Amino acid sequence: MNTEESTLDKIRNRPRFKMFSVLSKEEYALNLKEYLKAHSTEFTGNVNREVATICVKTNEDDYWKPQLALRLENEDDKTVIRGVFGPSTAVWTFFMFLYFFFSIAWMTFFTMFYVEKQINSHEYPWAFAASFVMLFFIGLTYAAARYGQFKGKEEMLKLRKFAEESTLPFENREEI
Repeated sequence: MNTEESTLDKIRNRPRFKMFSVLSKEEYALNLKEYLKAHSTEFTGNVNREVATICVKTNEDDYWKPQLALRLENEDDKTVIRGVFGPSTAVWTFFMFLYFFFSIAWMTFFTMFYVEKQINSHEYPWAFAASFVMLFFIGLTYAAARYGQFKGKEEMLKLRKFAEESTLPFENREEI
């Protein structure tokens, strides 16, 4: 098994990785199902030939309860497993909505400030300050996502171990 990661993966809101396996997509999907069944007290998920979604079973359900989305692809004579860590789709959509809203608001306020300066008007003296407030909210949204990643770090490590161990043939796997 070979794994690729970049520095950018460590600062993303949804960290990702790429692994290579000699198993075919069908064999890997079967291994994944068997591994999930063998560890059903610790993990839950849905697996098919192309995509898998895996979660760690926990007592509490935080907003950043991480999930691992695995996508299986063929590349040359190897199977490529692309993994993306992230919260539930509802939480991810909410964060993207916040980024979109605050970014559009920032562009609007900054454009108002810029146009006001170009035409020597004094109708929007608050626009420049409001643009900085939107930048603050964008930063706050990013900080909330990073805090959620910090809180879910242990589950993310379990999910990463799950992804790595599931690439091994089931009969050759050793429990660690």
